[in-house]
Amino acid sequence: MVCPGTSTQQTKSDEQRTPRPGHRRAAWLAARSARIRWLAGAAVALVCLGLMTAGILGVVRYVSTYWLYRGFAQPILPRSVVVRQHGVARRVAVIPASVHQITIASRALGGYRDPVDVVLPPGYAAHPGRRYPVLYLLTGSPGDPSNFLTVGQIGVAEAELVAAGRIKPLILVVPAGGRSFFADHEWADAIQPGNDWATFVARDLVNTIDARYRTVASGSWRGLAGLSEGGFGALNIGLHHPGEFRLLESWSGYMHADPIAAVYGRDRQLMRDNSPANTVRSAAGQLRSDRTYIWFYSGTRDPLTPQNLAFNAELTTLGLAHHYFRWPGAHDWGMWRTLAPRALITASEHLGRG
Repeated sequence: MVCPGTSTQQTKSDEQRTPRPGHRRAAWLAARSARIRWLAGAAVALVCLGLMTAGILGVVRYVSTYWLYRGFAQPILPRSVVVRQHGVARRVAVIPASVHQITIASRALGGYRDPVDVVLPPGYAAHPGRRYPVLYLLTGSPGDPSNFLTVGQIGVAEAELVAAGRIKPLILVVPAGGRSFFADHEWADAIQPGNDWATFVARDLVNTIDARYRTVASGSWRGLAGLSEGGFGALNIGLHHPGEFRLLESWSGYMHADPIAAVYGRDRQLMRDNSPANTVRSAAGQLRSDRTYIWFYSGTRDPLTPQNLAFNAELTTLGLAHHYFRWPGAHDWGMWRTLAPRALITASEHLGRG
């Protein structure tokens, strides 16, 4: 016997759990609408994220490109240059230089391996019996050795000048000169052990390049150049190692050591001993004997120009072979990039003469 009360209660419960067809369709439409809204929102979010990402990537690319070339156009190697001989113009193909990246383990740096860019001149591989002069290039601080190639376009400049017959081919060597981008060693032998950067350049770097590449192991085939702090370093190293480099070039360098505690501590005498303005007199006799040539310049708006003017006067008094000039500009890549070909021409004229 079925209990009426139980049957009625079960029927009502079933009706409550089972929606009518109209209600089911309304619920389905509501769910579909919610899914559509969710998918639309997700699509918009993805589009916005894509635009934001593209914008961020664009900004990153712009900043990295600007930093790489410092606002200048990317160096482009021309296919040919026009050469005039005896009044006749002809086109000569431009052969690119090649860049090798090596590391050099240095005793002067406590075994640290310094990254070095080596620019081999056009025709290096095609002339296995030829030996080449070397121009060493020291960067400023903060700076990166690749700046000479990307911003200063010195590899392109050499290739064009060689093709035009204006210079003889040179090996260019650019050490990093620091354990980090912001390291400031002044290219000097520091009070801290394992930081003898001047000795690294004059001994470990030079010896390694002479051993690995077709150079002539003689100071008359070597030049040392640098910009800003690297210009100071070129002069300071050259004066402490007379005979090691026939040519010294300073591009907007300075002549008095900066009071950097990590390099000199509080030793004022050590700073004086690393200031070309103070050491050039004692080195003058050897520089004359070695026929060392000093080539340097500074900008007309450069606050370091007074130091350069005083150094020029001292070199004149000492009778040392040199050339100094001022160029319209400040302390920046605009001037260094413009004058890089002149620096290469000067190196070609003074290196590799026996």
